[in-house]
Amino acid sequence: MVMHEVSAAQRLAFWGIPIAFVVLGLKMLAWWVTGSVALLSDGLESIVNVVAAIVAFAVIGYAAKPADASHPFGHHKAEYFSAVVEGVLIVVAALLIVSEAIPAILSPRLPEMPVLGLAVNLLAGIINAIWAYALIRAGRAHRSPALSADGHHIMSDVVTSAGVLVGLVLAIVSGYAVLDPLLAVVVACNILYQGWKVIARSIDGLMDRAVSEQEEGAIKQAIAIHAAGSLGVHDLKTRQAGPAIFVEFHMVVPATMPVGDAHDICDRLEDSIREVYRGAKITIHVEPEGEKAHGIRVKVMKE
Repeated sequence: MVMHEVSAAQRLAFWGIPIAFVVLGLKMLAWWVTGSVALLSDGLESIVNVVAAIVAFAVIGYAAKPADASHPFGHHKAEYFSAVVEGVLIVVAALLIVSEAIPAILSPRLPEMPVLGLAVNLLAGIINAIWAYALIRAGRAHRSPALSADGHHIMSDVVTSAGVLVGLVLAIVSGYAVLDPLLAVVVACNILYQGWKVIARSIDGLMDRAVSEQEEGAIKQAIAIHAAGSLGVHDLKTRQAGPAIFVEFHMVVPATMPVGDAHDICDRLEDSIREVYRGAKITIHVEPEGEKAHGIRVKVMKE
């Protein structure tokens, strides 16, 4: 991740904190006005959003630190821990919602001042939807697991708010007060599912997952076009660590090729791959013709 990308990700993470507090305040106001257990449940999830926003900001800053003696490959994976924490917090929020909903199912009551409460909650949902969309797009653009997890979490909050609004309208129109807490339970189940997806994506990243097939294809194409002078490439391996992509492979050259010429080919290959993925960390093992090669081979296109 280059410096301006780091700054952009950190700025987004920072602004997520005041936005989370504003949304939390609106949702708790909606609950205070109406006394609705569904709106209280929605507010409880927003408390998780506040904590998650603070954690994401701290972790993105730490992940952007340059490599040092203790962490020679950088601190990129720190973002995955933020995403795991956020997934766990989502699960906790769902359990809190269920704990609030069960007593209300046993003693249901219609909310007070429903129009005002619904309007305030709708405003909070709109703010969340816009912010979630921005975070998800930025997470993809900057390869930031923390921003992506935060965006998906907030989007699940938007689904929660929409479900709560529908449930309250149905409860008010039909007069069946029990619909309010029952819908809160349904929404909690959806939140649990979203939390599981966030955790699964984060664990996958911690396990050094390879780049996608499309991304690997682009790397192979760059190698094939710019590896003229070598005899081929094999054992191509990739992995992702937060915003960083690591690429390594073996390049076969004629046994009589001078070291300087082989080095020039490596420089050309590194530049071509970084044109596709800026900031990629590349390791090339040069081996003379005749050594036994294993793995995937990338043919060289003649110029």
